[in-house]
Formats: sequence, C-alpha cells, structure tokens
Amino acid sequence: MPSTSGETAPSKTRRPRPADRELTFAERARREQLISVTIDLIADNGAARTSLQNIADAASITKAAVLYHYPTKKDVIRAAYEVVRTGLIAHMRARIEAAPTPGAALKAYLTSQLDYLAEHPQHVRVMAESFTDPDTGITEHADTQARWRPLADLITKAQTAGEYNAQVNAEAHAIMFGGAVDALVAETLTNPDFSLPGGASALLGLVDVFMPSPPEREHSDDAHQANAAGPAKTGREPLKVTSEGNA
Repeated sequence: MPSTSGETAPSKTRRPRPADRELTFAERARREQLISVTIDLIADNGAARTSLQNIADAASITKAAVLYHYPTKKDVIRAAYEVVRTGLIAHMRARIEAAPTPGAALKAYLTSQLDYLAEHPQHVRVMAESFTDPDTGITEHADTQARWRPLADLITKAQTAGEYNAQVNAEAHAIMFGGAVDALVAETLTNPDFSLPGGASALLGLVDVFMPSPPEREHSDDAHQANAAGPAKTGREPLKVTSEGNA
C-alpha cells in the first residue's frame, strides 16, 4: 500500500536481466539446456508446433523461467539456430582449411555440410526450417547472394589454379551445387532412410562431370608422367658415345 506520510516506500532492488550483464555459470548452463531441448523439440515437431510451454516442460522449469532468459519464442529459436549454425561453420572451416588444393577445398565445402548434418541429425530440421518457416524470425537467408558467393569464390580459385575448366560459370554452378545440398538435406526430413553420405558422394560425381579438368592440364600431366617414367624401351641398348667417337 502506498505511504500516507508523504514518504516514498523503499523499492526492492531488482536484478538486471541477463541481457544487461554478464551471465553467471548457472545462467549459462540453463541457456545451454534450453537450447538443447529446443533443438530436440524442433527436430521432433517442427518450429511451428514448438511453444514456450513445450520448452519449459522439456526443461522441467516454468514458462516464466524460460521467459527470464528468452522473452519470446523467436528469441529461443534464434539462439538454437545460432548454436547449430556456429557448429556447422566451424566444421566446414576446418575441412576447407585442411584441403591441399583449391579444388579439394571446393569439394570439402560441399561435402562437409552433409557430413556434419549426418553426424548431427537433430540439427537438420533447425537448419531446414530456418529457411522456410517465418515463425523462426530468421531472415538472413533472404540474401541469396550471401549464401552462394563463398562457393562461387572457391570455384573461381580452382579455375585460377588450373584445376577446373575456366569456361565454367562459377556463379551459376555455385547456385546449382548449393541447391543440390539443400535438396539432399530436405530429403532426410521426409525420408529417414536417405543417406547423406551417399548424397555427398553423388554430389562429388556431379562436380567432376560439370567441371572437368582442362585439356591443357591433362596433357601436361601426361607429359610429366612420361618424363618421370624415363625413355621408352626399344628392345636394344642405346648407342654409347665415347670421347673417341663411335666404333
């Protein structure tokens, strides 16, 4: 009840929300738990059928406790997406940087995505629905060029290195290969028996078909192998030349 003496009643000091300060160890652990159960719920039910109450029940806490960390459903789904995306990018970067040539880096870019999602099947729907479901609140996928540009750059580097045909349209092939990855991942959502590693192998076959080695490189490799093998055998010893001339 308000004071009638003209004095203001002392107010309780409220702890700042986590967004306004550094998280405690317990708060970080709770957020990790909420993100983990959110990923599982989206994998099982989809983002549209995942509610804050579902998340609270899965974490065995109240809905108010979820709201303390994430004010809206979009906030917690966004946090789950960022965890999945960060893990995927780290895996891809390690594979690409370990590739010995630009052509190998291109192939690593494509197959590492599928390898990671095959190893983390719960992450597949989070990634897939981030592209299509407006409930996620994730909008950066609208910039399609930002998605295919890194792949196009890798194709261009492979062309510059002479590993792939210079006549190939890097941008068009980046869009096609990226679309192939998306289609392979999407197939797993309705076909649990579909093999992502098998899809990765098929995709590498497409890369080789659409981007053959330039003829000049093939000829150069053939000549190099011939030189390394030494002179061809003719069935007789080569003519020996001495300082005194030939007999």
